[in-house]
Amino acid sequence: MMPLLEMRAITKAFPGVKALDQVNLQVREGEIHAICGENGAGKSTLMKVLSGVYAAGSYEGEIVYEGEVANFRSIRDSEACGIIIIHQELALVPLLSIAENIHLGNERGRYGCVNWAEAFQATRELLDKVGLKEAPGTRVETLGVGKQQLVEIAKALSRNVRLLILDEPTAALSETDSQALLDLLLDLKAQGVTSIIITHKLNEVRRVADRVTVIRDGASISTLDAGREAITEARIVRDMVGRDMSHRYPARERRCGPVAMEVDRWNVWHPEHRDRQVIRDLSMRVHAGEVVGIAGLMGAGRTELAMSLFGRSWGSRITGSVSMHGKPVDTSTVPRAIAAGLAYVTEDRKSLGLILEETIQCNTTMAHLEAVASWGIINGAQETAVAEQYRQAMRIRTPSVFQKVANLSGGNQQKVVLSKWLFTAPEVLILDEPTRGIDVGAKYEIYGIINDLSKAGKGVVMISSELPELLGMCDRIYVMSEGAFVGEVSAEEASQELIMSLIVRK
Repeated sequence: MMPLLEMRAITKAFPGVKALDQVNLQVREGEIHAICGENGAGKSTLMKVLSGVYAAGSYEGEIVYEGEVANFRSIRDSEACGIIIIHQELALVPLLSIAENIHLGNERGRYGCVNWAEAFQATRELLDKVGLKEAPGTRVETLGVGKQQLVEIAKALSRNVRLLILDEPTAALSETDSQALLDLLLDLKAQGVTSIIITHKLNEVRRVADRVTVIRDGASISTLDAGREAITEARIVRDMVGRDMSHRYPARERRCGPVAMEVDRWNVWHPEHRDRQVIRDLSMRVHAGEVVGIAGLMGAGRTELAMSLFGRSWGSRITGSVSMHGKPVDTSTVPRAIAAGLAYVTEDRKSLGLILEETIQCNTTMAHLEAVASWGIINGAQETAVAEQYRQAMRIRTPSVFQKVANLSGGNQQKVVLSKWLFTAPEVLILDEPTRGIDVGAKYEIYGIINDLSKAGKGVVMISSELPELLGMCDRIYVMSEGAFVGEVSAEEASQELIMSLIVRK
C-alpha cells in the first residue's frame, strides 16, 4: 500500500548547527505514527519542514504526499492539502473568545458577515469532542495552558484534516484529560484520520502508536512497528539516548532540615470573578533540603497558588502570611518575593518565563542583574561568563549563549528558565510542571539539579500532573482539590491509588 507521506533525506541547517541530517520518515494512511527523541533531536524542525513553516527551498530532500512531490511554501499550502499542525507552543489570540480563535481565518458566514449562531453551535460541538466545558464566548486568556491546548485541538478539528500533527499535545494536561485526548485520537483514526504525535510520554506511545520513529541528533535512528514487534519503553529510550537507562529518578539521601518556608491561612480570589474564591484557607510548610510535591487535577488551583505566593502575580483580595526561616516576609511584589528568597518556574515558559527574542545570556541574568552590574552598568564579560556557566551545567544545546531563545527547542528553553531562577540563589524554588515537554534524558538531568538543590539545603516545591514523577522525587506530597489541601502523604505511604482517592473524596 502506498504511504500517505514520505519524507526522504531531509536536511535542514541553521547558522552554526545542522538540525536535520538525511532524515527519512514514512507514514501510512490511517495510522497513528509517533516520533520520539530527546530535546534538540530535530523532531519539531522536521514537522515544521513538513507543514511549510520552513518553506520548500530552505531545506534539502523531498516530501512526497499522496504519491506526489509536495513543495509547501507556507502553512496555507499544507493546510489546503489537509495537513494541520498543532505546535508545542500555542498560537492563540488571548483577547479573543474560544469561538473566534477556532474559526479565525475560517469564518462561517456569507457576504463578509459572520454567522455567529452557526459559529457558536459548531464550537460547542467541537468542545464536546475534546472534553472542554467552557462556553464558546469565553476569552482564551482566562483559560489555563491545558485548556488552551484543547482549544488548539478543537481548532484543528474544525478544518478538513487528513493528516493531524500534534507536537507534545498532552504536555500540559492532567492524566484524565490526557487519556481523553488519546481516546479522541483513536476515534479519529477509526474515522480515517492519520496522526503524527510527538511526545515524551512513552506510556502514551505504547498505548496509541501503530509505529514509532526515533530521531537522535538530527538523524532518523529506527522505526518500530507495533504490528511486528513489542514496542517497549526500554527500547525507545535506548534508541533516543544511545544508552540504557535503568533508573528514571536519581537516588538521593533524604535529609530534611528546619522549616524554610511556611504559608499560613492563604486565601485568594479570582482577579476577574471577584466573588469566586480560588484558594481556601490553605497552609503549608517546606523544610530546608526537602522536595514537596503538590498533586491535583487541572483546575485544582495549583498554579494559582504558586503565582499568588510569588509576588501576588495572580489573584485578588489575597490574605494570609508567608514566613522564611521563621521570620515573616513581604512577598507582595515579584521583586520583594525574590528578595525574600523565593523563585518560581512557570508552566508557561513562552508567555511568562522568557523573552523569546532576546538571547540566552539576557534571559539567564534578567532576574538578578545586580549580580553582573556595577553602578547600574552591566558587565558584559561577566554576564557572558555566567550564561556560559549555566549553558554547560544545564547542557543547553546551542552553539552560543548569544543565540535567541526563540530558536531553541522547547526543552532547551525550559533549561534557560531554570538557569534564570537558579542564578537568583533562592531559598525555596517553586517548580510548576518543570519537565513539561522534556524528554527522558533531559528530565533525568533536571531531577539531578533538583536533588543538588535539596542537598544544598534549599526547599523545593514541585507541581506536576505526572504522579509517577511526584512519587519518584518528593519527600512529601500535598494533595489539592478545589483550592484546598485534602491530604498530605509521605513518600513512604504515597501511591497513585491513594492520591487519586484523596482527590475524588472531596
